[in-house]
Amino acid sequence: MPDKQPIFISGIDTGIGKTLVSAILTEKLNADYWKPIQSGDLDKSDTLKVKSLISNKITHFFPEAYALTQPFSPHKSAALDKVTIDLENIVLPKTDNQLIIEGAGGLMVPLNDNFLIIDLIKQLNARVILVSKHYLGSINHTLLSLHALKKYGIPIMGVIFNGDKDIYSKSYILDYSEVADLGQIPEFKTINKKTVKEAGKFITL
Repeated sequence: MPDKQPIFISGIDTGIGKTLVSAILTEKLNADYWKPIQSGDLDKSDTLKVKSLISNKITHFFPEAYALTQPFSPHKSAALDKVTIDLENIVLPKTDNQLIIEGAGGLMVPLNDNFLIIDLIKQLNARVILVSKHYLGSINHTLLSLHALKKYGIPIMGVIFNGDKDIYSKSYILDYSEVADLGQIPEFKTINKKTVKEAGKFITL
């Protein structure tokens, strides 16, 4: 696996911490950042959030391939904006740096009538870090996500656990899936450049 093969950050649900993990990894690796599809909150996009949390002077931020105005699943947001998401228009940015790619929602989020986020990951030839967070049902969601990635033949770097730790959930997920534990990010009272930089120590890469 090439050292700088793109790293795609996906999550087991919406609001699971993909943007925070993307910022931490971008800062830790001095990587470039790209969110191909943004749905809604264009004035407070994930790209702008990550940019506000990065301290290094190396990271380059690539523009979204699709910036959709409505805060829904990409296929619905695109329909409301009267556009169709075409995977051929989502082209991997050219960079010699490590690239962090942040997804939209989970793996099975639809982009159009035929393709899902997981199809985009496959097209981009990226490896995946899955972000998990403990809640009732998170074991099921995490294992289903890992199963889907394996079925698609997508390389899995491992899982990053975000927020409160539950040893029963975490140990079961890791033992059953046999994927790498890349770290546990604690719950931060304040998220800023300092905490994002310091949080890199909780991730093993």
